[in-house]
Order: sequence, then structure tokens, then C-alpha cells
Amino acid sequence: MCEIRTMAEPPPALPDGDLGSRLAALGRLLGEREADHHDALARARQVATEIRDDVSRALERFHDAVAGAGAPHLQVALGDIRLDDKHLRAMEFDLTRGRYKAIVVAKSRGELTLVGPFKVGRAEGPCLSFPFDARDEIQRALGTFLERFLQEAATP
Repeated sequence: MCEIRTMAEPPPALPDGDLGSRLAALGRLLGEREADHHDALARARQVATEIRDDVSRALERFHDAVAGAGAPHLQVALGDIRLDDKHLRAMEFDLTRGRYKAIVVAKSRGELTLVGPFKVGRAEGPCLSFPFDARDEIQRALGTFLERFLQEAATP
């Protein structure tokens, strides 16, 4: 059953009037606030795209290898890049197979975070974070991260 609560009052800067006018005013306020983060978010998207491309190429080889060994059912889904589910100023993509999931998050503050692997519905983690410019460290950690995910996701 739903608990009855009073809603927080909207910011006083919003004008009275029809719903469309009120939301347009709020959109301008929020848009102006977030505009300063546009370039950093674009950089995060670029890093996420580069990492996702690397992961995609590696997964193609994994998929070919498991299929060649007679286990094509071990396919892993690679998600598209999207605005992060938890952080407004970050981009993410995920890998899934069944209930197993791993997430790669590129944050506008210049940090890449590897989350998981974990089972959906349970606590996310573990997490490892690196500055964008730590490319060698990211590549080493990404390999270990993907190996761990693939092994866990393929365990009956």
C-alpha cells in the first residue's frame, strides 16, 4: 500500500500557470545548470565509446571461440552507451548474460569505473576506478574484469 506523503513544494522561481509553462521554466533552469557539464560529459561519452569498441572486438573473438568449441549458448549481450542509471553526469554500457551483469561507467569528472560482475537483484560491485589517462592500467584491469565476468556468467 502507498504511504501518503506531502510533495515537496516546487522551487519558488517557477511561474504559476499551465503545466507546459511551468515545466518549460523548470527545463530552462535545469538546462542552464547542466550546460556547464556538456563538454565533460561529451568526453565521458568518447571514453565510453573507445572502451566499448575494445570490448566489442574482444567479445567477437570470445563468441567465435565458444561457438567453435561447441558452446554457442555462452553468448553475452553488450549494451549500448547511455546516460548512467545512477549518475546524471556519466555514461555507461553493460554486459549481461542471464542474471549476471557488469557495468562500465565513464564519469564526467574524468574517471572510469568497472562495476561487478554481480547478479542482478543483488548489491552491485566490486568497483574499480581509474583516471581516464591511466590507459595501461585500464586495459589490464579491463581484461581481468571481463575474464571474471565471463567465468562467473558461464558457471552453472
